[in-house]
Amino acid sequence: MSQTSFGWGTTAEQAIAGIRLDGKRAVVTGASSGIGVETARVLVEAGAEVTLAVRDPEAGARVATQINAANSAGSARVAALDLADLASVAAFTDAWTGPLDLLVNNAGVMAIPTRQLSPAGWELHFATNHLGHFALATGLHDALAAADGARIVSLTSRGHLRAPVDFDDVNFDARDYDPLLGYGQSKTANVLFAVEAARRWADDGITANAVHPGGIMDTNLSRHMPAELLEAAKATSRQVAKTLGQGAATTIVVATSPQLSGVTGRYFEDCQPAETIGREATDIPGHAHGVAWYAVDPDNAARLWELSSKAVG
Repeated sequence: MSQTSFGWGTTAEQAIAGIRLDGKRAVVTGASSGIGVETARVLVEAGAEVTLAVRDPEAGARVATQINAANSAGSARVAALDLADLASVAAFTDAWTGPLDLLVNNAGVMAIPTRQLSPAGWELHFATNHLGHFALATGLHDALAAADGARIVSLTSRGHLRAPVDFDDVNFDARDYDPLLGYGQSKTANVLFAVEAARRWADDGITANAVHPGGIMDTNLSRHMPAELLEAAKATSRQVAKTLGQGAATTIVVATSPQLSGVTGRYFEDCQPAETIGREATDIPGHAHGVAWYAVDPDNAARLWELSSKAVG
């Protein structure tokens, strides 16, 4: 197992110290708020050309202006991307030209209180957090393959411990809708994507990993959570909430560290690869450390890929 020299308290700036990304191109989804902004900022500081792929281009433009004003090494630009709308994803990938060195699937929605469906008819957590990013990555595959050692980093969550992917009822047609189960299922899907992309794209020189950023409560991700649920989550957290810099650190380590060159198909938390929680653990607490067996199961990963391929056409 490839360990790194970083840990829980590492910040994104510490993680990227000494690393140069001049001439490298990156896409960061959801980079108009939260840890997406911090991720984009430090990549630009290191010299990368970063595309902020955001649902609100005006908000993205404000962030890009701030990043560019403070940095002269790299640059930030903005492109519209609504992950819940597959037509928007297709427009983004069709417009992309040239190689892509780094794809950070950072954007997400969490705890949507009522069941909602995407324009294509998929439960909105699954559609946004997984299917949109799946369509984005597959649509950019050739650009990633054209780069030298491209990396994909997909943000998942410890919330994946709440639910595997229910292949028989992804959309909650038969079972009662639960916002945290919907979120958990989509976060499991993020890990499974990394597992299967690692297998399928290894010969293309592309690595794919999933990262849990840690508990960062005061970001836009928690905007749908009821106040009492959010306060309960803060109260029961086993660790002090991370800063935005600490929350972006695991992404930056996995995206840029030479220590992880060639490492693929793994789940990381606190800047380190995590142990797998085995099938024998029948009641996994939501605050547990590690990745659930069902989220790294190769059969589940292959099954999800086939489902997703059909879903995005």
